Amino acid sequence: MPTLVAQPQPDKLAINLNGLIAKITDNEFFELCRNNADLRMEMTKEGDLIIMPPTGGETSGYNFDLVLDFGSWVRRDGTGKGFESNAMFVLPNGAKRMPDMSWIKLERWNQLTDTQKKSFPPICPDFVVELRSPSDSLQDLKDKMTEYIENGAQLGWLIDPIQKKVFVYRPGSELEEFDNPASISGDPLLKGFTLDLKSYFG
Repeated sequence: MPTLVAQPQPDKLAINLNGLIAKITDNEFFELCRNNADLRMEMTKEGDLIIMPPTGGETSGYNFDLVLDFGSWVRRDGTGKGFESNAMFVLPNGAKRMPDMSWIKLERWNQLTDTQKKSFPPICPDFVVELRSPSDSLQDLKDKMTEYIENGAQLGWLIDPIQKKVFVYRPGSELEEFDNPASISGDPLLKGFTLDLKSYFG
């Protein structure tokens, strides 16, 4: 039988599958998610299945605004493909993750096969955003951001409306922390993109 793994917040459930099956393949995980479409799931590199709660109305509104603001830049810029929070990616370390928003350079995206694009793409996005909700542990999100960078992301933003902070992650650089910033720039990776944060921290 699988064993339950304690989480810092009660609204998330982690199930260790090692006692149930030796190893779940990427295809099996895809089928598991497709057969349980009403659940939001991730999997850690260790094989723990994470079942996440739906977001509240305020966080959902923030996510909506985030996608609208970034999406308009993606269309104008034309050098990459953007994704909202339902996109699942298989990272090089084997973890299956769903960032709240992400972006991949077209030259990398176009190297994937049609089958890979239609399933859970085996690639780490170049840019990832996690938006903290009241049910999220800040440390868990920081660990996820570090994981993205270690697996190939070039830029990561952790936006925390609760503490009114933004944490910026880049490979080979120290973590940057901004208190109640009015905006955040994506340069040089996201040339010309600046996110206005007043509506998130107002």
